[in-house]
Amino acid sequence: MTPRRQVFYISDGTGITAETIGHSVLTQFPDLVFDSHRIPFVDSPDKAVAAAQRMRDVAQGTGLRPIVINTVVDGELTALLAQSGALMLDVFAAFIGPLEDELGTQRQPKVGIAHGLVDFAQYEARINATNYALTHDDGVDVNYDGADVILVGVSRSGKTPTCLYMALNFGVSAANYPLTEEELDSAELPRRLKPYRKKLFGLTIDPVRLQQVRQARRPGSRYATLEVCRREVAAAETLFRQEHLQSLSTTNTSIEEIASKVLSALGIEKHMF
Repeated sequence: MTPRRQVFYISDGTGITAETIGHSVLTQFPDLVFDSHRIPFVDSPDKAVAAAQRMRDVAQGTGLRPIVINTVVDGELTALLAQSGALMLDVFAAFIGPLEDELGTQRQPKVGIAHGLVDFAQYEARINATNYALTHDDGVDVNYDGADVILVGVSRSGKTPTCLYMALNFGVSAANYPLTEEELDSAELPRRLKPYRKKLFGLTIDPVRLQQVRQARRPGSRYATLEVCRREVAAAETLFRQEHLQSLSTTNTSIEEIASKVLSALGIEKHMF
């Protein structure tokens, strides 16, 4: 049996950067099992010593040294963490030296700057986009003049979480429109969407997976039957083809990947930072 490896994401800020990068790297080892621990705001010697002791305790209990994905910028704190005996992977180390050489200047270490309020205008744009996604969710407000993108698909195909992800991370004004049974039966793009054709992107999903999602939300309902799910998905995919709308399946696709593909397909170039 493959032993479970313990992974610590340690940061002097939120730990989001460490966890994001670390997760991406560890997915390259699909046959191994990892248990994750995030320790954020390690910004003092006392906290670093406590984190190191926690890792030593884990090593003693498992018989294996932990793996640490580290984004602490203070070298002294990193040295204290290293006393744990864990495998220390410093996210910044591989980049800082070459960048200092290329830019001809030394770095100025600052804690938490990656996810701090550095650009207030950019932050406000993300908040406004999030509010837009909420007010234009599930066809509640169908005035899409201010939309960057409108996701179209059957109910529970992943439209809402994708819209919120694009809004919060990229500042994209994303709306979504659920196709009703009546609209699917008409085999025609809903009238209210026609003026915004260039902003439309279709999401589809495997009917069996859709049935599972709907069953969890409304168990025993007609809405959640496999027959209805199959019919709606087939009609939606036919509509996308007839109307020449770009689309993708969300069945085995993460929200991050869906969002990236949607933005790329529609030529929307907005960045996370």
